[in-house]
Amino acid sequence: MAIQWYPGHMHKARKEIEEVMPQIDLVIEVLDARIPYSSENPMVQTLRGDRPCIKLLNKSDLADPETTQLWIEYLEQEQGVKAMAITTLQASQVKKIPDLCRKFVPSRNKIEKDIRTMIMGIPNVGKSTIINTLAGRTIAKTGNEPAVTKTQQRINLRNGIVLSDTPGILWPKVDNESSSYRLAITGAIKDTAIEYEDVAMFAAEYFLKAYPNAISERYKLKSLPDTEIELLEAIGRKRGALRPGGRIDLHKVSELLLHEYRSGKIGLLSLETPAMAEIEKAEVARVQAQKAEKEALIREQERLKRSGIRHD
Repeated sequence: MAIQWYPGHMHKARKEIEEVMPQIDLVIEVLDARIPYSSENPMVQTLRGDRPCIKLLNKSDLADPETTQLWIEYLEQEQGVKAMAITTLQASQVKKIPDLCRKFVPSRNKIEKDIRTMIMGIPNVGKSTIINTLAGRTIAKTGNEPAVTKTQQRINLRNGIVLSDTPGILWPKVDNESSSYRLAITGAIKDTAIEYEDVAMFAAEYFLKAYPNAISERYKLKSLPDTEIELLEAIGRKRGALRPGGRIDLHKVSELLLHEYRSGKIGLLSLETPAMAEIEKAEVARVQAQKAEKEALIREQERLKRSGIRHD
């Protein structure tokens, strides 16, 4: 499932970010703690250049804590990056961010100038809630669906930090198919843009391998089936997701699994690890290299064709 979801306001947002970035001292990127790799927009690194970056692993209250710690260590291997796990359900965690900004850009404090920050992140990652908590008032719109913020705004937190908010931007095309599924599972992409059954099948396959005990306990299964479709059918029977004649209502059980995962009812489950990300990054690089080689070959063939026409 390759997702291409790039509304017009997202294209506009990228242009605006490029214009403002030269004035920014520090970038704050909000990631989903359950999918730090898949929710990390590759455009952010390109746009921020060598500026320091704080990566906030939000929704850590829904992620596997051991895996989250692995991600913090992994992300901080990059020069100029500090990672921090938070949940917007605990305002005290969010309110630590300004102190972290001051430690990261001490030169601005010395000359008594505001630290100019920009907060970025994919849709539905909790960015607006973080802003409102930092500001102590409702400034940014919030909503439990992607693409709520559609315009850029500048917010003076009145504590030596000025924050530029940006719309949640997805990149034009998600090259890694597994990342596409994970973004859909966590709700970063509108449910109207996905096939519930397809996405739930991916989730079920992963849960069987990574968190069999959590699945067994949540759905009271004495033994786990071998395949994802059998797991969905077993959950459907347990929860009464049935059509006339006793057939499993696959759409209903798929919806149930995804909603229970997003709410944390199944347990604290992360969908990817740093080791998985390394393998997938290498595969994406290989595919992109093949694509670039193919495009270069097509361009060369077209050039030779045009050259031959001129010689005639």
